[in-house]
Amino acid sequence: MIPVHNIYYMLSYAFKALNSQGFRQMATERFQNLGDLCAAILCKGVSLQIKQGLARAYIVRTEPLSALRGRIDIQDSIKTQSLLRQRLVSTYDDFSINTPLNQIIKTTMILLINGDIDRERKKELRKLLVYFAGIDTLDIHNINWHIHYNRQNETYRMLMSVCYLIVKGLLQTQEDGSTKMMDFFDEQRMCRLYEKFILEYYRKEYRNLGVVANASQIPWQLDDGFDEMLPVLQTDIMLTYRDKVLIIDAKYYAQTTQRHFDVRTVHSANLNQIFTYVKNKEAELIGRQHEVSGMLLYAKTDEDIYPNHEYRMSGNRIAINTLDLSGNFETIRQQLDEIADRFLNLKSMS
Repeated sequence: MIPVHNIYYMLSYAFKALNSQGFRQMATERFQNLGDLCAAILCKGVSLQIKQGLARAYIVRTEPLSALRGRIDIQDSIKTQSLLRQRLVSTYDDFSINTPLNQIIKTTMILLINGDIDRERKKELRKLLVYFAGIDTLDIHNINWHIHYNRQNETYRMLMSVCYLIVKGLLQTQEDGSTKMMDFFDEQRMCRLYEKFILEYYRKEYRNLGVVANASQIPWQLDDGFDEMLPVLQTDIMLTYRDKVLIIDAKYYAQTTQRHFDVRTVHSANLNQIFTYVKNKEAELIGRQHEVSGMLLYAKTDEDIYPNHEYRMSGNRIAINTLDLSGNFETIRQQLDEIADRFLNLKSMS
C-alpha cells in the first residue's frame, strides 16, 4: 500500500501547480484517505481560483424577456404565446460563470461532500459552494473531459486533472444509487499517475545536468521504409545524457509477474515492448557513439516475489526493476537517483 503522503508527492510532481506557495503547507498535513487528500487539494485550488476570478464565457440563452435583448425569435414568441404576457422570446449571449469548467468543479465538490472524507473538509467545500450558486451540475457519466486550454483558462488545468481523478478513480456508485468512496485509485488511474510522476521527477530534478526527460516516439528502422499498420513506438520516459540513452517503461500492475506452470516470469508483452524500443533506438543511432539501455520499472506490490534483474540482450542492457513506494519519500528519491546514476553515470542531485 502506498502511503497517502507519497501520493501527495507523486501528485506534486505530476502537477507542477502543487509546488506553488499556496499548496506547500499541505505536505505537513495528515489525511485519513486519498479522498481527503484530493478534497484538500481541490479546496485549496478552488479558493485560489476564486481569488483570481472564476472563468466566464459567452453562453447562448433563449428565453422570454420583457425588454429587447439580442435576436428576437418571432416564431417561438407566437408558438409559446409569450406576446400575450408582453414578452418576446429572445436569443442573446450571456457572459456567465456557468461554464463547463465550473460545472465540473461544482459536481465534483458535491460528490466529495457525500463521500468518506474529513468533516472539516466537508465544511470547507460547502463554504466554497456558495460561490458556485447559479452554476449547473453534471451527470458524472457524461462529462466531457476533452478540454481545450488557453491563456484564459490555463489555471484550471490542475483542477480539472484532480476532478478527473476524483470522479474516475475515487468514487463509485452503489446499487441503491448512493456514492461511496473507494479505498484507492484503480489500476488504470494509478498507472497514469505513476508514469507521469517518474517522467516529471526526472524532468525537474535533472534539468541542470543536461539530462532530457521526455516521452518521445522512436521511428521504426525499416529496410524498405514500408510502415503501413505498424504501431507507434511511444515511450513513457526517455533519459539521455551525452552518448547514453535510457528508455524506461513504467508499469503499475496489481501483479507484476505472470505464472506459467508454477514458474513466475515477467510479463512477456512488456519485455518484448522494451526490447523493441531499445533495438530500434540502437539502429537509429548507428554510426554515432552511443549506449542504449532499457528498463521495465514496476511499482512494488504486496507480492512475495518482485523482479530486480539486469540482462544483456543482443549487446544492450535490459533491466527489470521494482520501485518501492511504501517507504518515506526520500527512499523513493534515492531509488530514482540510483537508476540515473547506474545507467547514465550521473551523480544524484539530492
